[in-house]
Amino acid sequence: MGDELNEQLDQQLETLQKVQEVAIESAVSYGPKVLVALVILLIGVYVGRWVGRATEKALLKLELEPPVRQLLSRIVQILVLGLFAVMALQNIGVELLPLIAGVGVVGAGIALAMQGVLGNLAAGLTIIFTRPFRVGEFVSLLGEEGEVEIITLFNTVLGHPDLSRVVIPNRMIVGEIMHNYGRIRQLNVVVGVAYDTDLNKALAAVDKVLSANPKVLKDPAPLIHVTTLADSSINITVSPWVEVTDYVHAPGEINKAIVEAFRANEINIPFPQREVRLLGNAA
Repeated sequence: MGDELNEQLDQQLETLQKVQEVAIESAVSYGPKVLVALVILLIGVYVGRWVGRATEKALLKLELEPPVRQLLSRIVQILVLGLFAVMALQNIGVELLPLIAGVGVVGAGIALAMQGVLGNLAAGLTIIFTRPFRVGEFVSLLGEEGEVEIITLFNTVLGHPDLSRVVIPNRMIVGEIMHNYGRIRQLNVVVGVAYDTDLNKALAAVDKVLSANPKVLKDPAPLIHVTTLADSSINITVSPWVEVTDYVHAPGEINKAIVEAFRANEINIPFPQREVRLLGNAA
């Protein structure tokens, strides 16, 4: 019984000695390589941060939105860190071809599963770098219109005057016909005056109204012209430009001011009139 225990103890000791020898050999063989790999990764972290900050500063010149700048700089930082990680794995002796092949297969599967997301991403990059519109501009597309509030890599948000929002996927925008009004819009106010009105006097009154309104832009200059000789009135079209944010409120102010100016100058705004004649037997 004692001999068997001694043999078992001897075997365990031999196993421990072999494990210790293997560990020492591995430490001697791979220890410096692992240490160098860790140093490479550490350098990669610092280089990635530096390149990311430099990229974000460079993107400032392109006038991109802050979230987009941060995302692109983060992508550059990750790519730099990935490059240093590859160098670290090569230093250890890891076979990269099978690893790259596996990553490629996984990436293909992810790409198939996320076609819509990747489509929005590609369209978002197209919008960011071609800049068909910017934040603060008023656009009309896909039957929707509003002021551009946010542009991200995946969608664009339009704000409506009623304080609602429209979120449009970027892949729906690229390739579509879009009307970009910019940061200003032109009003189209029509007012009618009687046929016996002094038109020069009426046009001067309208011009004075526009000059007194702070929402009306001086450049480009407002357009005031006689457009239609209607049945019971001469129609004057008033087309000033205003900021996008004033587009909803400015027409009401201008209409009110024109009515008051016409009343002050005794300029009549005629009502529609119809002359009805009854024909038949006098009896």
